[in-house]
Amino acid sequence: MPFHVMLIPTLGCPSNCNYCWSSEENSPVMRIETIKAVVEWIRNFRDDSVTFTFHGGEPLLAGAEFYRQALPLLSEGLKDRKIAFAIQTNLWKMTPEIAKIFAEYKIPIGSSLDGPEELNDFQRGKGYYKKTMRGYEIAKAHGLNVRFITTFTSHSINHKEEIFNFNLEQGRTLKLHACLPSLRGDEPEKWALDPVKYGELLVYLLDKYLENRGRIEVMNIDHLCKNVFTGRGTVCTFVDCMGDTFAVGPDGAIYPCYRFVGMPEYVMGNVYESPSLETLAKSWAWKLMHAYKAFVDQECKSCAHINYCRGGCPYNAITANEGKIKGLDPHCVAYKRIYDEITERFNKELFGGAGMGIPGFAGKGERAEQAQKNPKSGIMSLMLKRI
Repeated sequence: MPFHVMLIPTLGCPSNCNYCWSSEENSPVMRIETIKAVVEWIRNFRDDSVTFTFHGGEPLLAGAEFYRQALPLLSEGLKDRKIAFAIQTNLWKMTPEIAKIFAEYKIPIGSSLDGPEELNDFQRGKGYYKKTMRGYEIAKAHGLNVRFITTFTSHSINHKEEIFNFNLEQGRTLKLHACLPSLRGDEPEKWALDPVKYGELLVYLLDKYLENRGRIEVMNIDHLCKNVFTGRGTVCTFVDCMGDTFAVGPDGAIYPCYRFVGMPEYVMGNVYESPSLETLAKSWAWKLMHAYKAFVDQECKSCAHINYCRGGCPYNAITANEGKIKGLDPHCVAYKRIYDEITERFNKELFGGAGMGIPGFAGKGERAEQAQKNPKSGIMSLMLKRI
């Protein structure tokens, strides 16, 4: 697991998505002194490469001047190691000035669209689509790479074909996550996606991906296939992230993940104190996260997928169980569904009669014809895609 630090310049956000906990646009914004403290903390904390992801809230609310100072402070202050940047933003506050700064550092952008305009705005609020696309055009004009995350909810799951076709027609990479209740949401269950339906969605997307190979990329499916093939998790949901991922809030408080930022009970330390790993390990939040790891070791020990699933996301598990370690990530059902599906198809391709799903590998005659006609073939081609 690479060293990853998520910087949260503010918890404020100008949008008010229906399924997201919201905050006011005038919430406190991180001071540049906090970035300086981050540099000093990391310099003494670890000496390996680090990726900084600006998240929120809405990180662009920090403004152009913040990034004009923060980016060189981080890159030059830690120039003895490899540094990478990323940002997750709704793009509403994107300006040519900010885009130019990001382009200098080649910062990839993650944003959010839940589908076509009407569907997206039903979930995220009227006008969201147009505001995001306005920022997208500015970013694109400055050569920035923008990818969108699609949130599937209890509502949008009924429009999965429309959402897939929308991304296919737009030529966009599809990356998704399932809506879960927040520890801070007013109606935490209303928009949450049922785990069984989530599993069915992943299998549906696997089929659609294979049917449209070369026309679209579904990042989640790529990662899931790679997990099975390599025998280890490759994204944060499926790894023991504790000790390798941290989030820093606007005031310099250190948390185990950005999703906990703003909740005092999950603070592990503060960058202004430049805490060591040993100091962070004494915090209640650290112990809670490691308690989840031990819980998974016991609860999932008989599961065939434990090495590359790791019980899913600790935050999801904690949220679903009232802040306590007494259950797995509720999407365990979905993870098992798609991992079983991938494993079964892999075994059929490897040991069955349809070849390995790689062009030219299926063999000749009837077996090759069968592989061409079978839309569920080709798992190996996805597994090898990112190797």
